[in-house]
Amino acid sequence: MAHTTGSGTEATDHIGLGVDVGGTGIKIGRIDLRAGEVIGERIYIDTPQPSTPEAVATTIANVIDDLQWTAPVGIALPTVVHKGIAQIAYNIDPSWIGTDVEELLARHLPNNVTVTLNDADAAGIAESAFGAAKGTKGLTLLLTLGTGIGSALLLDGRLVPNSELGHVLVRDIDGVTVDETENLAAPSLKESNGWSYEEWVPRIDSVLKQLEHVLWPRLIVIGGGISAESEKWFPLLTNRTEVVAATRLNDAGIIGAAALAAGDAGIIDLSGVTPTTH
Repeated sequence: MAHTTGSGTEATDHIGLGVDVGGTGIKIGRIDLRAGEVIGERIYIDTPQPSTPEAVATTIANVIDDLQWTAPVGIALPTVVHKGIAQIAYNIDPSWIGTDVEELLARHLPNNVTVTLNDADAAGIAESAFGAAKGTKGLTLLLTLGTGIGSALLLDGRLVPNSELGHVLVRDIDGVTVDETENLAAPSLKESNGWSYEEWVPRIDSVLKQLEHVLWPRLIVIGGGISAESEKWFPLLTNRTEVVAATRLNDAGIIGAAALAAGDAGIIDLSGVTPTTH
C-alpha cells in the first residue's frame, strides 16, 4: 500500500501536509492532525496533461518548494503502489504502470519523507480516524463515487489496503449483463445519461447488494461529490447494511494522506487505523 522515502522528519506541531492526485486536479493542503480538518484554503492545480509520473511529481515538488515544507508529506495517488511500483492507471497516464514511485519521489522531493497510498485508501483512513467510520467494529466498506468507484475496506477501523472493488465484475440490474461495478453504477453515468436519482439508484443499490453478499459489512460509508446530496437518494436504497455519508467529502484524500505520513513519522498515533505492514 504505502511506501516511504526521503529524510525530512522535523516536528510539525500536529500540522501535516497532504496531496491528492486526481485525473483532472491535484489538491494540496495543510491538515490539523488533531481534528482531521484542512487548515485554510486548499491549493488546487490542474493535473498536467499528459499526466506522466515526471510531470505530476514536478508539479507537486514545485508547490511543496513554494510552501517551504520539509516535514513528511502524504501523497494519495489514483493507482495501486505495490512494493514501491505503480500497478494500475485508470484515471492517470498509462506510463505510471511499472513506475518506481519511491525512486520518482525521492528524486523530486529529496528534502521530504514521502508516504504514498491509493486515493480511496486515503479517504478510508480519514473516515476511520476522524469521520463517519470512527470507532466502528467489524468490517466497514467505504466507496468513493465519482467518475469511477473507489473503495477502501476497514476491519475494526484498520485499513485493508488496495481493495479496488470498482473493478469487480457484477451483474447489471437486468440480471444478465456482467461488467465492472464502476461501468454499471458510477455517478458519471447518471450525469452522462441524464438519469434522475430514481433511475440511477437501482444501479448502485444492485452493486451494494452484490458486494454485501460477498463481504457482509457492518457499515457502508459513501464518499465523493454525490454523497453531499445523500438526503435525495439514500432513502431510495434497499440494501440491508446501514449506509452513511462520509464526513470529510472532497478533503478526505489529503486528510488521510497527511495523517498516514504523520503516523509513520511518529507525530501522531495512527496505530489503530493503518495496516501492520504497508
